[in-house]
Amino acid sequence: MIHEIAVQTRSRDQMIDVTARVQRIVDESPSESGVVICFVPHTTAGITINENADPDVKTDILAALREKFPQSDRYAHSEGNSDAHIKASLLGFSVQVLFEKRSLVLGRWQAIFFCEFDGPRSRKLLVKFVPHA
Repeated sequence: MIHEIAVQTRSRDQMIDVTARVQRIVDESPSESGVVICFVPHTTAGITINENADPDVKTDILAALREKFPQSDRYAHSEGNSDAHIKASLLGFSVQVLFEKRSLVLGRWQAIFFCEFDGPRSRKLLVKFVPHA
């Protein structure tokens, strides 16, 4: 079974902590342990795991991506959002997170972030369990 999380973004680029929402799905897992796969089915949004203790980390990541891949008309893609496609490809479209005793196994400062690069938009995040055999 695939679970869907609705994500509403509010700006062109944004990192949204979805850890608690993924954890709520893991709480309902039929298995005590396994892996949860989080997949973004969009070409201009991605997902990553990174620090959530200091909000400046998100600010720095987004600023660095904007600097290296600015929104521009220099790209061949006619929609004007090639920078968003590049950023999403670099971060990736899925992460796998272990869970044990129905709790996500993340490092002390880690969180799961949905990354918007062509917003604001209504998006979705798909989550699937792979139970421990």
